Amino acid sequence: MADLAELQRILGVTLADPSLLETALVHSSYAHERPGPVAHNERLEFLGDAVLGFVIAQKLYREFPGLSEGEMTRRRAVVVSRDTLADVARTIRLGDFLYLGRGEEATGGRDKTANLAGALEAVIAAVFLDQGEAAAGRLVLRLLGGEMTKVLRGAAGFDAKSRLQELTQSRYQVTPVYRLLAEAGPSHDKRFTVEVMAGDRRLGQGMGRSKKLAETEAARSALEDPGNGFTD
Repeated sequence: MADLAELQRILGVTLADPSLLETALVHSSYAHERPGPVAHNERLEFLGDAVLGFVIAQKLYREFPGLSEGEMTRRRAVVVSRDTLADVARTIRLGDFLYLGRGEEATGGRDKTANLAGALEAVIAAVFLDQGEAAAGRLVLRLLGGEMTKVLRGAAGFDAKSRLQELTQSRYQVTPVYRLLAEAGPSHDKRFTVEVMAGDRRLGQGMGRSKKLAETEAARSALEDPGNGFTD
C-alpha cells in the first residue's frame, strides 16, 4: 500500500477522505489486473487537468494584464505540459507512490512521463474534491511556482526552441536538429544531455531531467552564445 501519510506530508495537505488520494495513484494497468471493479485515476486526471488549467489561467489573467490572449495561451501551455508536470512529479517522488500493474512496473512505469503527469493531475483533483478550489490552487502554485516564474520571465522552452528555429532557418536555411549525447542516473532521477546542430555547426548543449527539458537548455545556450551571432 502507498504511504498516504508520507505523500500528504510532502504535498502539505491532509485530506479528510484519503481514499481520493489513493485513487489518484492507481494506474489503469493496476486496476485491470485486479478482480472486480477497481477505480483508477483517469477520471481524476481529467478533472485535475481542468483545475490546473484554470488556476494557471487565473494567475496569468490577474497578475499580468499586459499579456495578450495568445501569450497567455502559449505560456499556460508550457506550464501545464506533460514534461513540466512529470518533472514536478519527480521532485516530490510521486512515482514511488503509484499503484502499477506488473507489466507497467516492469517497463519502468514509475518514471514514465505520461504516468507521472497524469498522476499529478489526479492528485490535484483529489485535493480539489476534498479541500476545495482554494486549497487546490495553493497546491498548484506551490508545486508549479518555479515553472511559472521561468515562463513569465520569457524562459519558456517553447519560446527558446521556436526562436532558435526562426534564427537558424533565416541564417543557415536549415532547421535545428537535437541529438541525445548522454543519459545517466537511476530511472527515478535521470539526466539527459543534448546538443543542438544547424547542419554541421554545433550551436549549443544542454542538460535536463527529460529529453525535452535538455533540448530547451540546449536551445537557450545556443541563443545566448555570442559565437553564434544570435545576440546581436
